[in-house]
Amino acid sequence: MLDTMTYAGDVTPQQTYAALRDDPSALLVDVRTRAEWTYVGLPDLTGLGRQVLTLEWQSFPDGARNHGFLDRLVEAGLTEGRPVYFLCRSGVRSAAAAELVTAQGLGPAYNVSDGFEGPHDEHGHRAVAGWKADGLPWRQG
Repeated sequence: MLDTMTYAGDVTPQQTYAALRDDPSALLVDVRTRAEWTYVGLPDLTGLGRQVLTLEWQSFPDGARNHGFLDRLVEAGLTEGRPVYFLCRSGVRSAAAAELVTAQGLGPAYNVSDGFEGPHDEHGHRAVAGWKADGLPWRQG
């Protein structure tokens, strides 16, 4: 059985940054936890004159799903036709967020493949792909 993508698609961090640069209506939403933003870092869009929307998909440490997620996105201006790019650590939570938004008729919604930190390397470090490893602007939260 083939997996059917239920959102607009997976895009690389580089493609995401270019989309944010080229489309003033595009929105970047970091769905990681407050702990991740604080201790790992955040994408820095100040060079584009923009800000990333930080909105937890799940809370830390219990992992409870944020049931106000969709409402917050709509409050932040997400509508049908406005492109939204979801970012998490490695692309799992952000894909789930893109699926939810698409099911609600919003977006197009994209998943940032490899996320902020990407997959583990052979030493168990997240340093081979993702927003940080691609050399895109970021800052410590």
